[in-house]
Amino acid sequence: MLEFGHGQPESLRGSASLHRGAPPQAAAQPGGKVMRIVVPFAAGGAREVLARTFYSELGAALGTTAIIDNRPGAGGAIGTASVAKAAPDGQTLIFAASSHNVTALLGANPPYDPVRDFAAVANIGMQSYVLMASAAVPARTAAEFVEYARSNPGKLNYASAGHGSSGHLAMAYFASLAKLDMVHIPFKSSQDATTDVLAARSHALIVPNVGAIPFVKDARIRLLGVTSQRRSAFLPEVPPVAESVPGYAFDSWFGLLARRRRRKP
Repeated sequence: MLEFGHGQPESLRGSASLHRGAPPQAAAQPGGKVMRIVVPFAAGGAREVLARTFYSELGAALGTTAIIDNRPGAGGAIGTASVAKAAPDGQTLIFAASSHNVTALLGANPPYDPVRDFAAVANIGMQSYVLMASAAVPARTAAEFVEYARSNPGKLNYASAGHGSSGHLAMAYFASLAKLDMVHIPFKSSQDATTDVLAARSHALIVPNVGAIPFVKDARIRLLGVTSQRRSAFLPEVPPVAESVPGYAFDSWFGLLARRRRRKP
């Protein structure tokens, strides 16, 4: 499985720590054009951190100014809908993930068609996730978490970046496969969801590995398992969840999409 930091073109490699403090707009390029990369989650979340590793280089390579535009809400549907309504000129992109194909379809009146309304621009890479639990939960492994949750049906909750977000889908799949009865608590970003687990108000969540790495040594939270089928190069000491829940695996593609230009009938 391709993970960020492995196998990417040089132009897309970067350090999240170096770009986290970068200004929201790259240096202006000749021509005055601005390319907006919409991140459909709040600032500071894992997806924005990833976007900041390549957005300025992308703009420079295309001879334009690239900016990041955070538009959170509805598990990413609000930001994605804004791109579906943008001019089909390639200047407005959505930094999408696998949840793009699902989120809009969870509502009664989808604001866009995830396939017909968008055209693929670039594949950025694949991302695995990490199951994390509050230290208040008496579990140090995924197996112990499953055992505890089964003993307390309906009493544990899990946080996510919103209905239909990758974290929601990953955790719902985990709960279904492990036959757990847990309550979903949606937030506007993975950062907000993680904060709630750190404060022990929520019991668990699944986040991208880039969002879990800073908490490896944090006593308030435990990394119970990675969602990939094999151990992650970024977190080699964390075993796969599949060792405790056979058959479980969850990863996500990340890529740039633009509004599709429709042919007139």
